[in-house]
Amino acid sequence: MKTESQVRDIIETLKTRYPDALCSLRYDKDYELLFAVRLSAQCTDERVNRVTPALYARFPTLESFAEADPKEVGEYIHSCGFFNGKSRDIVACAKALIERHGGKVPDTMEALTALPGVGRKTANLILGDVYGKPAYVCDTHCIRITGRLGLTDGSKDPVKVERQLREVLPPEESSNFCHRMVLFGRDTCAARAPKCGGCPLRHLCDNPQT
Repeated sequence: MKTESQVRDIIETLKTRYPDALCSLRYDKDYELLFAVRLSAQCTDERVNRVTPALYARFPTLESFAEADPKEVGEYIHSCGFFNGKSRDIVACAKALIERHGGKVPDTMEALTALPGVGRKTANLILGDVYGKPAYVCDTHCIRITGRLGLTDGSKDPVKVERQLREVLPPEESSNFCHRMVLFGRDTCAARAPKCGGCPLRHLCDNPQT
């Protein structure tokens, strides 16, 4: 595991490389981010961003989603994959937001994960991006890279990785750090053929490849 100084070096290096740590999913309303994250499961953010403009134009309010036929929602999100389950979750989630929370996306882990189709990864993203709270979004990039760097023990279990990151990352850095993990994973530390030769974190990595 890394020392406090090494953790700080990793954070600052990534800040320099990616000064704008933003979620790549596009949205205007809080619930739109909630739905977009559901669509992104086993699908690229790029694909989701192509699909959501037409989806949100057809269903412009939370109420319209709650009243929607999941089959029609599925027609708009078909290319995201697993569209039947995702469409059912989106409609059910819209209903739950209206019935339980007055149409507002809740701001606690417990309330968020009680919504249909919402797990800890999604809940953490909402807490960080919408509410500015400490958030540890453990997607595949974050799990892979933090394991390689030695910030975690290499576990593939998102809950365990989240727990370990809470122990080493300053809370105020957590949300942006996880966004930077995604950017770093896409352009440098890929799952296959990582670009270790030009990696700015190579000297801090536990598993560099030659």
